[in-house]
Amino acid sequence: MELLIALGSTVLFVGLGFGIGGYRERAHFKSLTEREAANTDIVVNNLKTIPNGEGVRSALMVSGNTVVATDYFKTFAMSLRSFVGGEMRSAQTLMIRARREALLRMIDEARAMGATEVYNVRFAFCNIGQMSRNRNQNFAISVEMYAYGTAVIRK
Repeated sequence: MELLIALGSTVLFVGLGFGIGGYRERAHFKSLTEREAANTDIVVNNLKTIPNGEGVRSALMVSGNTVVATDYFKTFAMSLRSFVGGEMRSAQTLMIRARREALLRMIDEARAMGATEVYNVRFAFCNIGQMSRNRNQNFAISVEMYAYGTAVIRK
């Protein structure tokens, strides 16, 4: 009986994670697409030098960061995938969402200071799940993404 209850609760939580997590992920992707479309007026690139540098009035560092977690269903699916190997698409969507969100937050900071361009854009990330002291702890995988660059205000 205890085994049946444990199995039933596991199936329930995995199902809830799949349903709610999938809905939240789709909503986040939709929000990212809308916000990206609204931010096409700011030039963002990874050039190390600023073209036409003599026309620059001000250049300051801007950044954006976010922490995004997978749902328990994706965590479960990734743990199964680690047994057999191969591409982990669940982890890819996690990284894509985090990177796009951090970039948009960096652009928001640049816009708030009046910049129209951001150069030398770089990304850094941290797998928060690896920071846990208890490696046997079972929780959703989280990643922190940090985007930074040089915002430029022209004369």
